[in-house]
Amino acid sequence: MSETPQKRLYIKTYGCQMNVYDSERMTDVLRPLGYGVVDDPEGADLVVLNTCHIREKATEKVYSELGLIKQMKDRKAQAGGKMTIAVAGCVAQAEGQEIMNRQRAVDLVVGPQAYHQLPELIARAHRASGERLAADFAADEKFDALPAERHVTGVTAFLTVQEGCDKFCTFCVVPYTRGGEWSRPVNDIVEEARRLAGAGVREVTLLGQNVNAYDGDGSTLAKLVRKLATIDGLDRIRYTTSHPRDMGDDLIEAHGELPQLMPYLHLPVQAGSDKILKAMNRDHTAESYVKLIERIRAARPDIAMSGDFIVGFPGERDGDFEKTLELVREVGFASAFSFKYSRRPGTPASAMPGQVDEAVKAERLDRLNQLLDDQQRTFNASQVGKTLPVLFEKAGRHPGQIVGRSPYLQAVHVSGGEHLIGTIVPVCIESAAKMSLAGVLANEPALETA
Repeated sequence: MSETPQKRLYIKTYGCQMNVYDSERMTDVLRPLGYGVVDDPEGADLVVLNTCHIREKATEKVYSELGLIKQMKDRKAQAGGKMTIAVAGCVAQAEGQEIMNRQRAVDLVVGPQAYHQLPELIARAHRASGERLAADFAADEKFDALPAERHVTGVTAFLTVQEGCDKFCTFCVVPYTRGGEWSRPVNDIVEEARRLAGAGVREVTLLGQNVNAYDGDGSTLAKLVRKLATIDGLDRIRYTTSHPRDMGDDLIEAHGELPQLMPYLHLPVQAGSDKILKAMNRDHTAESYVKLIERIRAARPDIAMSGDFIVGFPGERDGDFEKTLELVREVGFASAFSFKYSRRPGTPASAMPGQVDEAVKAERLDRLNQLLDDQQRTFNASQVGKTLPVLFEKAGRHPGQIVGRSPYLQAVHVSGGEHLIGTIVPVCIESAAKMSLAGVLANEPALETA
């Protein structure tokens, strides 16, 4: 007897790691309905675009993608089939009905706190009646409704512990698209982490818009990490993204005391000018940020720092930008993300005077990237000659190659057997590029030529 073919689900994820987690959980929600994931939207029964609203170009890419998918939907309809199109994530939250008005091929819109309602929304869409837009902020309801079991296939996994933001940086839409800060209960997180470890996950990355603002059950992120560090099989813990004002003493201490907490910290600063930081409503100064880094490094001297930077914020003059370069030189970053300021409708910064010319933004971004790239290459080169514990995740692009991650989140390539995937193995680093390292297995030299 032949098996009943699964309904085909295609999900495209834009933006941050939290969207990656949300896409995985949407898959879990839809799996009981018979949906199996496919890699191509052509011919899919359900297409979900899980969107990001941080930058304007990302939003326009969504509408461009919807135009292409509409053509696929029309082709399927001509062949007697049906395709349902859903827009999820932060663009869905921010633009809601406007998405349906602008692209009438869209069947339903679901915000990031309401994707647990997808089965009900799909049923409504198929009946062509009832509400097809869900964009509330009830994060607790979402997590209560999600299946306890997660379908994981790798040795690393994301784990959302906190959502939303109360900081209201003047350039950012997150408080309007994800709502206020909300933390999951400690026990729920610990149980999900236990299940992940039982499924073979060796490393989790804790996610939150301001993850170090975590306060579930009156806990702190440091206390949560200490609980997770006791789970058998869970060997590595990371977290992102943090805010400098929420970097408490107990979390700094945890970096110095817990071997499971990886020596890599993403701590966005955004700018080096106090004038610009104040205009951004960041609630920290360049000096307080540098002193915070000094405290973190005192607790964990080998920690690698990562950051976010915005150039061309309204009112930024040459002298302000030079202060950003000075801060970068003083701190030294192992990696970083940098962007030109992009106006987001409804944010205070979008209406500020002193909007910076695009050509000036581009020139400043190029200069900043050159400095950051140099620092990343220097940091990677400093690993040559060292032996690093590498968690191998998958086969590489070349025959006989496997790829893993160092404690500092660098990709590490070696020649070796696929039987090492899922294990943590010492690797002697022999060479470094901007984005990766290469080496040989320290304890199994026979595998180097296998």
